[in-house]
Amino acid sequence: MSATRKCKELHKLSMMAATSTPVDHTKDTSTTSSTAIAVDLSAPPAIEGFTPLPRPKEEAFKDKFVRKTKENPFVPIGCLGTAGVLMYGLRAFKQGKTRQSQLLMRTRIFAQGFTVVAIIVGVAAAAMKPKP
Repeated sequence: MSATRKCKELHKLSMMAATSTPVDHTKDTSTTSSTAIAVDLSAPPAIEGFTPLPRPKEEAFKDKFVRKTKENPFVPIGCLGTAGVLMYGLRAFKQGKTRQSQLLMRTRIFAQGFTVVAIIVGVAAAAMKPKP
């Protein structure tokens, strides 16, 4: 028997099984509507014995930036240092001071490394800090 013929026969059998199940339309639906539970979709479901944690308040960008800077002040310092050295190095390159430009690009690499180390130290310190 070919694969397509088998597939057609299986399809025919499944259609017969789906249509041959009798449906009782004489059932009283008044009992099912009285036992239906009203669901309020505007509020979370009430679960017995479960109290959700309060949601933290939304903080603005400025507030979050100030908080993160206080937690690890070396990251913004490193970012500003990297950007400053990069701008100064590009200006020196444009003016044709190749020796100074080369030195400043090496300094920029050092500043980027400092920033990456500051980020890693900040993440490690935050991970080791005990949770309140």
